[in-house]
Amino acid sequence: MKLYVGCAMWALRPWVGRWFPSDTRSGEELAAYATWCTSVEGNTTHYALPKPETVARWAELAPPHFRFCFKVPKLITHEKKLRGVDAEVEEFLDLLTPLSDRLGPVQLQLPALFGPSDLAVLADACRNLPRSVEWAVETRHPDLAANGSHERELNDLLASNGINRVILDSRTLFSVPPVTALEKEAWERKPRLGVRPVATARQPLVRLIGTSDPAITIRGWSQWLPKIADWCTQGLTPHVFIHTPDNHDAPDLARRFHDAVGELAPELEPLPDPVETDHQLDLFATDIDRS
Repeated sequence: MKLYVGCAMWALRPWVGRWFPSDTRSGEELAAYATWCTSVEGNTTHYALPKPETVARWAELAPPHFRFCFKVPKLITHEKKLRGVDAEVEEFLDLLTPLSDRLGPVQLQLPALFGPSDLAVLADACRNLPRSVEWAVETRHPDLAANGSHERELNDLLASNGINRVILDSRTLFSVPPVTALEKEAWERKPRLGVRPVATARQPLVRLIGTSDPAITIRGWSQWLPKIADWCTQGLTPHVFIHTPDNHDAPDLARRFHDAVGELAPELEPLPDPVETDHQLDLFATDIDRS
């Protein structure tokens, strides 16, 4: 019984000296991150293709238990809008070959304007996706979200093709007024969509968007815990990613989410032991009841 948890990225310099050892060098963060979390969204590939030597380095640093859930380049989803993209998809997967045994679902994050009128294009793309990897689709059009007029059609399309659905839940972010500049920016940029916990394939992806206050973020995800535990019990393998406006506490929050699901699903495979830092030891000694 397995649950993958992680963050939007594996390298954030404020994590160094806090969650990562203080001598962690730039470009070497992945090894430390993989002791805290077991998965990562891999947003950078949406904006630019990494060099082959960079992918090879990731393969050296990531342990066997780790999973990358990369997003395909925006050329495929936002510029070409899934039309005539077979060559680009193959190029992307070829680049990731050194990580083939550590790939979680590869994500197609579609633009907000990709709506019901584009479902035929999505259906065609899903039928043609290479099956050497698992796939996941995120849509941001309100008519395709929970209670949207074409929600059932999208879910049926994905399920019939064995494609996972990415569920973005930003309700916690919008549950309290923004205080910090980063929270205000998140309010402007993050979508507000209806949420339904549906699994259309074997590895559903859930993106939980919290606030800068860890306590509010933890309270906000409480309704997800029984659903994720139920999915795990059914033999599904969810990937859950924790976001906050500054992401400073994200690695710790991801582990706390896994621990909370584990209380409901005792057979859940445990996370690896996190690399120790002076801050971590002090935190666990004085702030263990923060949640």
